[in-house]
Amino acid sequence: MKRMTSFSALDIINRVLDEHVQEGDLCVDATAGRGFDTLHLCRLVGGSGHVKAFDIQQEAVDSTKALLEEHGMAERADVLLMSHSEMDTVLEEESVSLMTFNFGWLPKGDHTINTKKETSIAAIEKGLKLLKNGGIMTLIIYYGRETGFEERDAILAYLPTLDNRKYTVIEMPFVNRTNCPPIPIVIIKDHI
Repeated sequence: MKRMTSFSALDIINRVLDEHVQEGDLCVDATAGRGFDTLHLCRLVGGSGHVKAFDIQQEAVDSTKALLEEHGMAERADVLLMSHSEMDTVLEEESVSLMTFNFGWLPKGDHTINTKKETSIAAIEKGLKLLKNGGIMTLIIYYGRETGFEERDAILAYLPTLDNRKYTVIEMPFVNRTNCPPIPIVIIKDHI
């Protein structure tokens, strides 16, 4: 196993993605943003897999599609202009191997447009139903300045309510970093 040399929230979550996603999997990028996670997942699922990516901002959808085109991966993904809280309208229960979320705002975008606790928690709940047994959901909670604290607190209060007979929740806060460090979280849908 390759040694980790970097320890950002994204590095930790990417390590989980790399170890879990297999050729042929169906994966979800629930918050497409600039498309980097979507591209990473497209590479991991290979030619026989597929990725569904969601975002509510046209700018994010356009950025993601352009990045996928640039890397020859456009055919491996559907990039949808819709809320992650509506993903259950286009995906079947227990069909997804891995789902990833980045809560917060669009990188280098308008910070007044950000994910909200109501739709984010609804999306997590729906996403858990979409995961296969043994599937994994990853979350990174970005917060800071004047946004994201309410969402962070709501998600962190919600996660301990998940049935521990069905889900394992691992929260990995950076306890000695300053300036509101992102919080990586992994949820495993245990075999039931």
